[in-house]
Amino acid sequence: MTIIRHEAVVPLSAAGRRFDQALAEMFPDYSRSRLTAWVKAGAVTLDGVPAAPRHLLRGGEKVRLEAELETEVTSAPEAIALDIVHEDPHLLVLNKPVGLVVHPGAGNPAGTLLNALLHHDPKLAELPRGGIVHRLDKDTSGLMVVAKTLPAHTALVDMLSRHEVERQYEAIVIGTLIAGGTVDAPIGRHIGDRLRQAVRDEEDGKHAITHYRLRERFRAHTLIQCNLETGRTHQIRVHMAHVGHPLVGDPLYGGGLKLPKRATPELAAALRSFRRQALHAERLAFVHPVSSENLTFESPRPADIDALIATLRADLAANGPDEY
Repeated sequence: MTIIRHEAVVPLSAAGRRFDQALAEMFPDYSRSRLTAWVKAGAVTLDGVPAAPRHLLRGGEKVRLEAELETEVTSAPEAIALDIVHEDPHLLVLNKPVGLVVHPGAGNPAGTLLNALLHHDPKLAELPRGGIVHRLDKDTSGLMVVAKTLPAHTALVDMLSRHEVERQYEAIVIGTLIAGGTVDAPIGRHIGDRLRQAVRDEEDGKHAITHYRLRERFRAHTLIQCNLETGRTHQIRVHMAHVGHPLVGDPLYGGGLKLPKRATPELAAALRSFRRQALHAERLAFVHPVSSENLTFESPRPADIDALIATLRADLAANGPDEY
């Protein structure tokens, strides 16, 4: 286990404030909930004596923090190859392939990204969710950032909550869009199907905003760029289906196979064989939580989406513009 030790003096400006509130400002590398737990466990002392989280400060007290970073995850490490595009002592950025589940769960107890990360760096077991601060669906490919230290984890979670991490996706949707737009619609769990999400009213759903713009139109499909303001489960998939343009191949929200009139045999075969949502996390940009360096990463379009786009272009060239 890793032992962390810090010493500090309560600023005079904190006089009259609660111990836990001041600690959150004095040690911003750690979440308030974690600091409160350490206070309750006696791992944080005030002038050498344990104090309650609600203890009111006078200012000038000496604070000592000495705590163990206990194991947060119990999943087993597994030697699964990772496509790491950047790594430093504080974080790593990887390119997740199609088919890799991020977290273990029902039906996927092993063989996940978390298992692979624990094999790559066993110390990630000391971080919440093994350092994973956001996720991609099993059959969505592309970029993810993973924290390697607790301060980086706290900072990245905070940055995501403040929408300071740019996440850009590419998708192929059914139907020909005329212009880009924004979907501002709350998302929550589907009432009748626990595997699905749905647009809900504000009381039952969480705030969700997706911006999309056109990249290329085909006879009956559109290649789009999506940028997230929020990061709800299945957000792009749900929002695009909500506006009548579900993602190609989406097994939950796609509405089944639809072929354009006079589709070339190659396009018909490509659409029938495309069995995952045509969605790729192509760009990730954020300020490094420790060095303050501006970081930008881009992931090349995966081969299956690239091949489908080429087939859609060939179909357009053979038939001219058309719709369902």
